[in-house]
Amino acid sequence: MKATVNGTVIAEAPQEDLIKIEGNWYFPPSSVNAELLTKSPTAYHCPWKGDCQYFNVQDGETSLQDRAFSYPAPYPTAFDRVGKDFSGYVTFWKEVKVTE
Repeated sequence: MKATVNGTVIAEAPQEDLIKIEGNWYFPPSSVNAELLTKSPTAYHCPWKGDCQYFNVQDGETSLQDRAFSYPAPYPTAFDRVGKDFSGYVTFWKEVKVTE
């Protein structure tokens, strides 16, 4: 699967390597082009996953604010709910399209 914005591949991995949580596909950290992400100061806390890290996604000269996010250190109880450790996995939204 691929996460792209305007033809630029942000992340790519086989579907079996991704984790689907609440309708979002989470990519393994090693499959994400980290050069296209910058940490955002936006704060969010999920009651069952823990603290979230948002990222801005670079689209050429434009930075798309908070279009990617991950949970660097999710609660251990979240692993039971998801069925797998998803620490550091990255998901995308809005202009970043995830396709097979």
